[in-house]
Amino acid sequence: MKLSGNTILVTGGGSGIGEALAQRLHDRGNKIVVAGRRKEALEKAIAGRANMAAMALDVDSAKGIEDFAERVVAEHPDLNVLINNAGIMRYEPLETRRNLADAEATVVTNLLGPIRLINALIDHLSAQPDAAIVNVTSGLAFVPLVATPTYSASKAALHSYTVSLREALKGKVEVIELAPPAVQTDLTPGQREAQGYMPLEAFADEVMTLFEQQPTPQEILVEAVKFLRNAEAEGRVDATVTQMSEFVRQARGG
Repeated sequence: MKLSGNTILVTGGGSGIGEALAQRLHDRGNKIVVAGRRKEALEKAIAGRANMAAMALDVDSAKGIEDFAERVVAEHPDLNVLINNAGIMRYEPLETRRNLADAEATVVTNLLGPIRLINALIDHLSAQPDAAIVNVTSGLAFVPLVATPTYSASKAALHSYTVSLREALKGKVEVIELAPPAVQTDLTPGQREAQGYMPLEAFADEVMTLFEQQPTPQEILVEAVKFLRNAEAEGRVDATVTQMSEFVRQARGG
């Protein structure tokens, strides 16, 4: 992926990983559009930065995504990179019958949201030079966390979708997967201070170093996530599931 001279849309760009990557990519000479539900957070993310714009987007709304795609292309016709970063993570007990609202919301936001946005923008992106799509999945796409089963499943599904998308768009649009480890953000309550999670700034710095490689890796994997990414190939998925559950319990003070 070309690292300068792009116009890049970053969903979930008002905080956490999305904000950090948007600002670093802006520093590299790109025009950035951050999108998300919270306009105040988006405005804070772009404050004092020329060539950064904020646009409201509700990734849970199919019609809202279609309307947004029309607006963003009209306002930024040179848009050539999409970073699907918006997502939610909910802790869900599996031991007893429960309300499935959290599970259903997770699937809509984390899986249908990127699929719908890619679909809405694919014709435009395919016609742009140096076009790219970056789907942000998770290390949990490869080893699920028992406490967040639907989040893990949604990221596993997005990983699979990304593999198909890469093959389908070969020669037209570069397709990249970014799979973070546990990072200190506000994705879940208390996660920003969780011990053992990767500091956000260190994560973003390492990600940018990986993006600088030529050619750009199909999967952007910081060192901390390779323990999860390689678990299946190394025959230790079951043991890692147990290990991850204990790690998160301790990190959250459980």
